[in-house]
This record gives sequence, C-alpha cells and structure tokens, in this order.
Amino acid sequence: MTQPISNLLVLLGSMEPKLHAGVYVYCVAPHGTDVAGLSPVATVYESEGLTLILPEEQVSSAGLSVLFRAAWITLMVHSDLQAVGLTAAFAHALGQAGISCNVVAGAYHDHIFVPFEQAERAMEALIALQRASLR
Repeated sequence: MTQPISNLLVLLGSMEPKLHAGVYVYCVAPHGTDVAGLSPVATVYESEGLTLILPEEQVSSAGLSVLFRAAWITLMVHSDLQAVGLTAAFAHALGQAGISCNVVAGAYHDHIFVPFEQAERAMEALIALQRASLR
C-alpha cells in the first residue's frame, strides 16, 4: 500500500474519483436490529439508531425505509486521515455545482455519497477540480 498523502495540492491532483455502479441508500435500523444479513458500505452508531449505507436492493428484504438514494464515489488517492483541506475543497466544488455530498472517511480513501441523479455532474465537478489543481 502507498504512504498516506497529506499535502493538499498533491491530494487534489491525485484524487482519481471512481463512481461505483448501483444505487446506495441511507437507512436507519433501530438498536438491536439483526443486520447480519446485510452488506453495508458504512455504519454509524447514533443515539437514534444505527445508520446504514447499503446497496438499494438489500432494503426491501430488511424492511427498512430509505432516507436518501445516493451514488457512491471513492477518491482513489490514499489520503492521510490528518490531511487538512481535502474535504473542504471537494465539498466546495460540489456545492458550486449545486450538489450536496455526504462524506465517509475510511483509513485509506474518502467516500462521497451524492444524490443518485446527480452522479455524472458530481464526477464532472470532481474531475474538473483535479485538473485545475494540476495547472
């Protein structure tokens, strides 16, 4: 594995956004719900329940309600968890394009969830940001 990058210009120039196939959804499962049969991309424990981000096709079998339908974009650069400015930069670029984003940081990559219908526009904005940082 590569070393994590913390330099903002290097991060921006190396983002390499990747759009995953399919629709991913945000759902909330009440505490104590058996989620063993699900394959969430991410989970967040909150006092109100367990937030799950999972493939849309798993929702109906789990009996969960969809809160948000999203496209999943991964920035393929190995970003340092202590890097400063990357999230602000891509959130600003997406915001300028009128696209909301929800971000989950993994140990190696940043994962961005945008409204499914705006996936292609989000990719265009992220690629434009990457190209602009290389000038």
